[in-house]
Amino acid sequence: MAPSQSFEATIVGGGLGGLTAALALRQRGVRVTVLEQAAQLGEVGAGIQTAPNASRLLLGMGLRKELEAIHTEPLDQVRRRWKDGSVVGLTSLGQHCKDTYNAPYWHYHRADLHRVLMDACTDPGGPGPVVTLHTSSRVTELDRTDPARPVAVTEGGERYAGDVLIGADGIRSKVRDLMGAEDTLEFSGEMCFRALISGDAIAADPATRWLVDRFQSTIWYGPDRHLVHYMIRGGEYLNIVAIVPCTDEVAEKWTVPSSSAELAAAYPGWDDRVPAMLSKAKDDDVSLFALYYRRRDPVWQDGRVALLGDACHAMLPYQAQGASQAMEDAAVLAEELGAVTADGVEQGLRRYVDRRAKHAGMVQDASLRNKDFYHYPDGPEQRERDRKLARGFSGESDVSYDWLWSGTPLRDPDMTAFSYQFPR
Repeated sequence: MAPSQSFEATIVGGGLGGLTAALALRQRGVRVTVLEQAAQLGEVGAGIQTAPNASRLLLGMGLRKELEAIHTEPLDQVRRRWKDGSVVGLTSLGQHCKDTYNAPYWHYHRADLHRVLMDACTDPGGPGPVVTLHTSSRVTELDRTDPARPVAVTEGGERYAGDVLIGADGIRSKVRDLMGAEDTLEFSGEMCFRALISGDAIAADPATRWLVDRFQSTIWYGPDRHLVHYMIRGGEYLNIVAIVPCTDEVAEKWTVPSSSAELAAAYPGWDDRVPAMLSKAKDDDVSLFALYYRRRDPVWQDGRVALLGDACHAMLPYQAQGASQAMEDAAVLAEELGAVTADGVEQGLRRYVDRRAKHAGMVQDASLRNKDFYHYPDGPEQRERDRKLARGFSGESDVSYDWLWSGTPLRDPDMTAFSYQFPR
């Protein structure tokens, strides 16, 4: 069905999920306004992974050239043992993903991916109406006096009306609170260090040089904690995600300053390569925050207001799928809203939730189960896990990569039939 050119959507939140939704809706002919509370539209300096389910959607939005300019491609996904660094599991990525899923597994600097999406939203030569972006626009109220035209009201008193309002404003979503959704926030008991380490510093040290000889996505399993690292910007940085038991201070404050010494000290007794790597982080490039998530909940909609991404299904990062699931939300949302006129918005949102809530909820559950899977103490469960990994790895828990990376199929025949030709 042809989209209605008079259709207007307001998206609260200008992160990766919000901008992907804005671009997907723009390409369906919807006029989109994005409200971002930060003074500048951008992303923090950290890495991000897009598995084939998300890469396929981004490529289908016409971003291949831009993504090829900023991506780093890991050849393998490796699981290592905490004590000695021995490999207990390996999954091929690289060409295997392209051949199997018709889409790549790529790494990025978050800021680079965000910039690509923002540029595509505002490119006057792109398809559909240019997206309007407003920064310093913290939404504090929803005015639904007219149910057909929900109004986002900002802290400064500005009012933005549209035919639909989407809350893509993160795990502590204000839109979620204003629409009266249940408080499903849960504390994981864990905290996460994030850091970027200079690739030159890694390459200069024989103890860490191995990290740049072959780009891999690596997870170290250990008792009560684990460590993830991978290269971004073609080896310019090593991205670190280090998850350990949470302190009372971090749990209360959500985020606190940290340091490279604190990061390295969080892994006592681990293989010597771990402190050699972590000690190279600069204090200014280390952040520390508590890990919260949302319980699985199918209520994402109230009338013409709906949620997207972490606002409705915030998950622990143990499947590396938080942003990818938000991008799936965005694509399905745009497909449903692009097929209706303004009169059919509520029905379109209902179909969006029907198609996405169960799927995203399964990923939430699998991510939560991996909290145990990654952190077994040395013993029978750990040895059985490692034996399974050694026999062949197709995904943690009961969610396979075939299911996860195949993604949510779109009904759009142009998208599902499109074939990407990747150079070998």
